[in-house]
Amino acid sequence: MLNMNQHNREPCPVSSCNQPCAIYRWELVAILWGAFFLNQGDRQVFNSVIPLIKEDLALNDVQIGLVGTIFTIVYGLLVPIAGYAGDAIQKRWVVALSLLTFSLGTLATGFVGGLVFLIVFRSLATGAGEAFYYPAANSLIGQYHFESRARAMAIHQTANYTGIVIGGWMAAWIGESYGWRMSFLAFGGAGLLWTILFILRARNDTRDFAEQLKTDTTVQKVPLSEALRHTLNKPTTYLLAMAFGGMVFVHIGYVTWMPTLLYEKFQVSLASAGFFSMFYHHLFAYFGVLIAAWLSDRYAGSRKQVRMEVEFLGLLCGAPFIYVTGSADTLWITYLGLAGFGLFRGVYDSNLFAALFDVIEPRYRATGTGIMLSFAFLIGAFSPLLLGWLKEHVDLSMGISGLAIVYLLSALMIFVALRWFFEKDYCK
Repeated sequence: MLNMNQHNREPCPVSSCNQPCAIYRWELVAILWGAFFLNQGDRQVFNSVIPLIKEDLALNDVQIGLVGTIFTIVYGLLVPIAGYAGDAIQKRWVVALSLLTFSLGTLATGFVGGLVFLIVFRSLATGAGEAFYYPAANSLIGQYHFESRARAMAIHQTANYTGIVIGGWMAAWIGESYGWRMSFLAFGGAGLLWTILFILRARNDTRDFAEQLKTDTTVQKVPLSEALRHTLNKPTTYLLAMAFGGMVFVHIGYVTWMPTLLYEKFQVSLASAGFFSMFYHHLFAYFGVLIAAWLSDRYAGSRKQVRMEVEFLGLLCGAPFIYVTGSADTLWITYLGLAGFGLFRGVYDSNLFAALFDVIEPRYRATGTGIMLSFAFLIGAFSPLLLGWLKEHVDLSMGISGLAIVYLLSALMIFVALRWFFEKDYCK
């Protein structure tokens, strides 16, 4: 396996491809941006029309939460497998199969008549399809971009925020205007069309990579046991994974139930609830992630622990805003809470894997990333179910506010890592 983290040995795709390939690398980003938009949009469709689904299918809040929990468990279990699949076969076919699967799952969800098939098509089919997208897509971008890699990946990442915000709003508007089933049919149909476009335009990445390898003979396969031993022998890795799990727990609970909270608590329209519950958070997350990334990169050379310190501050400072988001009695204060929550979520995100890479050697970083993602999503899977139970038996506002405690516990994990383990685990 080529060690893609060793930049000085990395083949440059521009120098080994013809002019169409140089143009194609940006066309690929554009096509994958649309795919990632649909990936995240499909994920938010369900959350945006929960009240309509509950009424039509006569489901309670715990059952709705169960759908979200099973979806996330499926995603968390399959992400490591998806990463290996992206290395084992052509990445374009992994992405195409992912697009096809989650689009068909979304489309089929529009026809369900009860909880069982809602779980089958939403939680299992859509969850499995979405799990296989990101590892292969991000790897594709890395293969075709060298000097422009950071820009290309940053552009691709904006589809995440945009898909959640715009996709959620579109789904809610369609649901209010034409029924919740039409939201799933529209996004599922768009995904199938985008699958066809991707298949028609995607190049043979295995062939292109073989051409790149002609300029690089340093190919070394790292044994899985060695990679696992290195990754799992670092206490800092465990603590960072636990902190990330807490962050994901909060995030999944937020994106699942926040539209419903605005809809029921402040009587805003379903479309407005779907849009504004995501808009202020993700708008300020843009600022947080860019500013914090620039600052941490600037000082990382002189202060090696700065990346984890930035993560710690993001979680610690974000907690009060999460509490305000759930407890506020006026809409504008709720939006203020969402904005602050988003700003410091971006601060945390800015060094999410950069901090992990401080304690993981380059040749083991893919393994470390996969383990951390899987761990986090398996923890986060139980958030929708727990908040659904709290909504029925206590209060949804209290449940959302209580997520602040999880942020504080996550900040504590990073503090412990910094105080007692980072110095020993740091990779010079």
